[in-house]
Amino acid sequence: MANIQEVAQRAGVSVATVSRVFNNSSTVAKKTRLKVEQAIDELNYEPSVLGRNLRNSESRLLLVLIPSISNPFYSDIIRGIEDTAIGLGYNILLCETDSNPDRESIYFNLIRNRLADGIISMDPSVNKNKLIELASQYPIVQCSEFDEDSSISYVTINNELAAYHAVKHLIKIGQKKIALINSDEKFLYARERRRGYEKALNEYGLKVEADWICNTESLDFEDGKRAMRRLLDLFDRPTAVFAVSDMLAIGALKEVNSSGLRVPQDFAMIGFDKIAFSNMTHPTLTTIAQPMYKMGCISAKMIINKIQGKQVESIILDHELVIREST
Repeated sequence: MANIQEVAQRAGVSVATVSRVFNNSSTVAKKTRLKVEQAIDELNYEPSVLGRNLRNSESRLLLVLIPSISNPFYSDIIRGIEDTAIGLGYNILLCETDSNPDRESIYFNLIRNRLADGIISMDPSVNKNKLIELASQYPIVQCSEFDEDSSISYVTINNELAAYHAVKHLIKIGQKKIALINSDEKFLYARERRRGYEKALNEYGLKVEADWICNTESLDFEDGKRAMRRLLDLFDRPTAVFAVSDMLAIGALKEVNSSGLRVPQDFAMIGFDKIAFSNMTHPTLTTIAQPMYKMGCISAKMIINKIQGKQVESIILDHELVIREST
């Protein structure tokens, strides 16, 4: 493969002149430009995009941090980020942290070493202090989960209000014994969704039963099954569940079906996120829909605006209660 020196030699000009042609400099005479372009065609020369970006102090690369690639919640958000980024001349690097500090450090060093221009963080377990410190020097935005004590811009929904609407729906269809399957409350979204759950119960004069609140270690199917099994083993067991993710709800639904109970006749259930699988269950799952693709598009625009030195404001998007067969 030809290099820039060979192009310059073929055209009878300096390497600097060839570089100016690639950068569309107005200082290059038309005749000289034509000679360089002819030499490029004859030698089939392609410039190094990475080299040019590094000289321009940009990589045109965005890092997207997620805790696990296996969680289907992230797929539509990632698609929105990628579609928007490519349309604006950027590429993305998907970074699965696996909640591992060593992996975080590797990805953070990419931006410190100018191998990436910005970070979109969707990882609720990321080290907040390190992220805040990094955000003081480099462009960072948060998508879905965010830190309420930092100035990092974010796009999300009102999780407390969404949970309130979900539980209120259960109450309005006659449910009074409503359990909560929640994740680890070290995460902001889990605390907000619990507040929404409790707000709805309190508003309708229903007691918050500690035995009916299950906290899981993760948001996966098996955790949902285990939490539901514990609830079904209670002497005074609930008759409805609000789960803070569809994966937890689908696991819980599997356990209810296996126990011989019928949904929604014997047990009502609501999930959260409206992942594709939620419409494939038996019965189909009532859920809170987040505008995940839109969140991805907006977060990509936000980070690129930050990279370009523009002011970026946080955005809270609307949610929707999608009523299906499970209620």
